[in-house]
Amino acid sequence: MSIIESYGAAKTVTGSAHLLRLDSGQTLMIDCGMFQGKNEDKNHLPFDFDPSEIDFLLFTHAHLDHVGRAPLLYKYGFRGEIITTHSTLELAEIVMLDSAHLMQEVYHTSFKKAQRQGREKKVKPALYTAVNVTSLLNLKKRYVQYGEPLHLAKDLCVTFYNAGHILGSAFIEIRYVDDKKEKILVFSGDLGNRNDFVLPLPDQAKEANDLYIESTYGDREHKGMKPSIKEFKKVILKTLKKGGNVLIPSFAIERTQEILCLLKQMYKSGELPECSIFLDSPMAIRATRVYNKYVDELSLMCQEYEKEDGSIFDFEFLEFSKTPMASKKINQIKSGAIIISGSGMCNGGRILHHFKHRLWNKRNAVVFVGYQAEGTLGRKIVEGAKWVEIYNEKIKINASVHTINGFSAHADQDELIKWMKRFENLGHIYLIHGEEDKQKLFQKAIKQKLSKKSHIVKFKEEIYI
Repeated sequence: MSIIESYGAAKTVTGSAHLLRLDSGQTLMIDCGMFQGKNEDKNHLPFDFDPSEIDFLLFTHAHLDHVGRAPLLYKYGFRGEIITTHSTLELAEIVMLDSAHLMQEVYHTSFKKAQRQGREKKVKPALYTAVNVTSLLNLKKRYVQYGEPLHLAKDLCVTFYNAGHILGSAFIEIRYVDDKKEKILVFSGDLGNRNDFVLPLPDQAKEANDLYIESTYGDREHKGMKPSIKEFKKVILKTLKKGGNVLIPSFAIERTQEILCLLKQMYKSGELPECSIFLDSPMAIRATRVYNKYVDELSLMCQEYEKEDGSIFDFEFLEFSKTPMASKKINQIKSGAIIISGSGMCNGGRILHHFKHRLWNKRNAVVFVGYQAEGTLGRKIVEGAKWVEIYNEKIKINASVHTINGFSAHADQDELIKWMKRFENLGHIYLIHGEEDKQKLFQKAIKQKLSKKSHIVKFKEEIYI
């Protein structure tokens, strides 16, 4: 029988990594992501498998928690093929190179401090370097188009379908033969929120003997897009009117582009007063260029903007802060600024500098538009922290804090259930990519609404399919 082993995103959201060992002899890896938040230490543990045995590495999409450890696979012996969409690999290159750069910076800073204390041997080196990323991306690659089957070997075929999560994202159908019977395995990757206006709606799978499905928001339903947009606009306009600034910690891929589209929509309709909007994230700037390149994969609204203006996202008030100097200049602005900056969970990046300079001011507002993992600074602020420590300085949180979850790029419980309901034939259901307490609630909902049992996958669990 074939076996799936899960080495991440098992009873937790991040670190997605699933190894499929087929009875026919091929070994496939579906994603190899970075652990984030309270599970970050797991990134430094050795793999519990031999990367050199992997024949095919399939990426569902380019978020760090799905591709962030892939260069380690190369570092420790992977020489197989990479299978994904064109746009996913372009974004993955940006994400992995940025990760390598940040890890090197952290290592050098920590090493200097430890050296002065005679503790340099205790400093963990960076997981990988930019050279490892480049070497990984120089391996043989095969690109897929949505809905077009790709035969990897005799009796082994993969088909990528649009997941509507971020540019290039996919859920993957794997058809293989086991004990002379054709079987179908589906990995959902991350399924998109059907309210997204940057991407088209997710495709629908038809059948699966086994389904591995994400459960990030399996415990709840998102606020609708219309009330979310209304709340977003209200916070922006109220803050600007009283002379404050708006801080938006945003993921570089998808959420940033969604926020830019919304602000452009406000600008074009005359709703947005004159202000300065800064995209202060080199990674987000690069990702936005990739989105512009693949406009045909985006929503009709984005395609119309590109036809009208020659660009999906650019407009008069928007400025791209590419350099550290440009970022520091933003600190001189006392009011009337909207600052979109990374990282999305506030565990690094330029947003920390903006927090240091502006969190203490009650005229300002912080708007969270994405998931905040356990153990991150963003999660602490969302849960009501009164003080935070940034660069060894305690900062009082006087700015108003707003969480608008209708912008989530993840499907909520209702959307996940509806997606599964449309299967013509659905066998076993396995829950991954979610916190255990939320997965248990999702499990109950599946039982109640689909009359089906589901299994919460454990870390390093072997499941025979």
